[in-house]
Amino acid sequence: MFNFFKKKESKNTPDYSSIMVDMHSHVLPGIDDGAQNPQESVFLVKKMMDLGIRKIIATPHIMADYYRNTPESINGALELLKAELVKFNIDIPVEAAAEHYFDETFEKRVDEGRLMTMGDNYVLFEFSFISQPPNVLAVIQKMREMGYKPIVAHPERYTYMDIEQLKGLREWGCCLQLNTISLTGYYGKETKKIAEKLVEGQLVDFISSDMHHPKHAEALKNALATSHVKALLTDYPLKNIMLK
Repeated sequence: MFNFFKKKESKNTPDYSSIMVDMHSHVLPGIDDGAQNPQESVFLVKKMMDLGIRKIIATPHIMADYYRNTPESINGALELLKAELVKFNIDIPVEAAAEHYFDETFEKRVDEGRLMTMGDNYVLFEFSFISQPPNVLAVIQKMREMGYKPIVAHPERYTYMDIEQLKGLREWGCCLQLNTISLTGYYGKETKKIAEKLVEGQLVDFISSDMHHPKHAEALKNALATSHVKALLTDYPLKNIMLK
């Protein structure tokens, strides 16, 4: 049985080394609302490494109306970042997938097999922060039939969904990815409350930084002091390490 308040006995400074992989970030330079240039990318990568991250899977936005990224633009930015890391002798594996926005083009991308995946065919996607799309269940079923493994990004931030609805997403075959900094109150009290309930209910499959800028890096560090993050990093069946 999950012992929520069990603490790992260690004299070392707590970090994220137990999960190894950060699988949701916006550290690729100049292609969305994350790092705007290679220098910012390197700064964020170093901050993540300082906190114990040993591999990064960058997930730039793909959004029809705003960030019209393609595998070509994303992989180009990835190569730019890798070259910058070599320049500064920074040794960490960096891969790229995407954070797909569940907009009017998403189902077509599914149908055409044009999703950017990570690991064993995992697909990260996000909903609107205003309302849930009407065709969610049908598209999730289609994804699973096509061999994709859907991951819902930061479910705690969709405040129009309650815990039962989020459980439903998981029962439909989705993994849930929590933004670690939600547990600091970074996105507000309501989001923090939902995040805590997800942790306590053992509904979290992946955690990640959703790193965009230095404020996120500081919040990611501060999150290590919260009891819920300590629980996630000790007795909790997270799947991040499966992506190493």
